[in-house]
Amino acid sequence: MAIPFVPRIDDAPRAKPQRVTPLIERVIADNPSKFTYHGTGTYIVGGRECAVIDPGPRLESHRLALAAALEGRTVVGIVVTHCHGDHSPLAAWLHETTGAPRFAIGPHRQYQGWVDEDDRFPDEEDDTEKVGVDDEEKETIDLGFAPDVAVRDGETFLSTREFSMAAVATPGHTSNHMCVAMPEEGTLFTGDHVMGWSTTVVSPPDGDMRAYIDSMHKVIARNDSILWPTHGGPVTDPQPFLAAYLGHRLERERQIVAEIAAGNTTIPGIVRVVYAGVDKRLHRPARRSVWSHLRKLCDDGVVATADGGAPRLLGEYRITR
Repeated sequence: MAIPFVPRIDDAPRAKPQRVTPLIERVIADNPSKFTYHGTGTYIVGGRECAVIDPGPRLESHRLALAAALEGRTVVGIVVTHCHGDHSPLAAWLHETTGAPRFAIGPHRQYQGWVDEDDRFPDEEDDTEKVGVDDEEKETIDLGFAPDVAVRDGETFLSTREFSMAAVATPGHTSNHMCVAMPEEGTLFTGDHVMGWSTTVVSPPDGDMRAYIDSMHKVIARNDSILWPTHGGPVTDPQPFLAAYLGHRLERERQIVAEIAAGNTTIPGIVRVVYAGVDKRLHRPARRSVWSHLRKLCDDGVVATADGGAPRLLGEYRITR
């Protein structure tokens, strides 16, 4: 089943506020990339008293656009869905400027001693090397962010006369990812858990495929009326969209198992086949999502590493049953 992406909102001009519902404005940052689509969408919720969701990247044009949109208003909360470099960095400026508290599940988890093998791919195995991918195209992490208020799953952490916000913990894309529910409009702000233009990268060590799939089931069970992702257009008919979104992820898992069973036992080899129709510039993040699937499949006992060690990006795999 194809995912019915509807990216129309990103026809909006960048660095200019656009009202999209009676309670919501959106400002799209001028940071288009293979991870951000047309740019990061920062949401301003409410009127005179407002909250800002995912203030966005440290980009002067975006900072100025937010400052203009917030002039004469009282910011009562700064909400961060997770700590990637296109979502949270401007929270520091906004907090210093307004004094509003920053709400999030927590800071990004750090992994001492972690060695990433993604920069070690031999040229003949790494398709992305041939199309000029560099470090600037990697998804960056904002390790400097920490919330003033660490929220809990299900907690209504912010209320005004116009709206309220509740935390919906959705680990998977990152361990500290959360969506934000606003019941007044039947709305769920989905951050990067569900995007309006593409599937989500689940990248170890912090990305966890089992947690991501569990979180997808959790969001599906909520039955929200509309989803507002940070990237891409609104999802106005969530149930079939979410079913297709999850179905696509589970189909990828079946394809990975089938490739290993057929003798294609390395992650680069699997990506070349399973993602053959995908732009090669996206093969690097695809490798990491395949790796996350394989970590889950090893835990499930469906596959195992050829050397009996931990699942590695550069490892080989075999079917166990």
